[in-house]
Amino acid sequence: MLRPLFLYLSRNDLARRFVMGFPLARRASLRFVAGETLDDAMAAVRAFQARGIHATMDHLGENVYNEADTRRAADEYVELLERIHQEGGWNGHIPHCSVKLTQLGLDIGPDLAEENLERVVAKAQEIGTFVRIDMESSDYTDATLEIYRRLRSRYDNLGVVIQAYLYRSERDVRQLIEEGIANIRLCKGAYKEPPTIAFPKKADVNTNFVNLMELLLSREALEKGAYLAVATHDEKMIAATRAWEAAHQVPRDRFEFQMLHGIRRDLQEKLAAEGYTVRIYIPYGTEWYPYFMRRLAERPANVWFIVSNLFRR
Repeated sequence: MLRPLFLYLSRNDLARRFVMGFPLARRASLRFVAGETLDDAMAAVRAFQARGIHATMDHLGENVYNEADTRRAADEYVELLERIHQEGGWNGHIPHCSVKLTQLGLDIGPDLAEENLERVVAKAQEIGTFVRIDMESSDYTDATLEIYRRLRSRYDNLGVVIQAYLYRSERDVRQLIEEGIANIRLCKGAYKEPPTIAFPKKADVNTNFVNLMELLLSREALEKGAYLAVATHDEKMIAATRAWEAAHQVPRDRFEFQMLHGIRRDLQEKLAAEGYTVRIYIPYGTEWYPYFMRRLAERPANVWFIVSNLFRR
């Protein structure tokens, strides 16, 4: 019952203003968000890398409706990438970055979003790193994939996200494999979607997740250059991936596991110790509210964990 509530709150402006002005909520958000500044995020990345775990960095923000603000968001990503380059010392594992197209102007128009994204991707290519386009609600799926296809034809340091809870995702995955551009982060999906377009039952989402994982790690997909980021904390999904890897002798450099900052550190470290590439999604910035609400919606038990820890001395 809590999941629909938190998803509703994630898009409610009145709730946003109230919660973001509440000091305890800001403190609670630090379970999932590295902090509000680039310095905070860089410190988190360094801490993960010291433990053999890689990072993708996300400067939080979405649904920006002012063109000047979208260009500032792109500027901030360029600044982030320049900071990564200047600091150096990554031992061959330069952090990636993840971006939302609505932060870059997709609600204003696809041309603006593509223009802003290209600036970010070009800078990432210049310093030798990678950009992942986050997938947002189903309202944006077609436009996101169209922009991905256009830019992917010019830049090979670009990937996208596919959400297993959408009925359409198998078709999208098969098309991207066939086109030879299937560099995909596969996740279950974190937005509220109607049953007309998304599996309403968790068991069906899990089944589709495994199906899509197997497609992306099939011999045919790998021969066409597919790369898979398995984005889940679900141990059953991880076990299914490992079983497929073993049964089909999938090279470990063709996939990785991705998890969120603040969730299942024990599992992150276990997989890294076993020789898998593990990458942590590290969000930062002042616009943490929608992201925070979606994390609570995904697993309402997080609410009680946070509340209990807020009042510990």
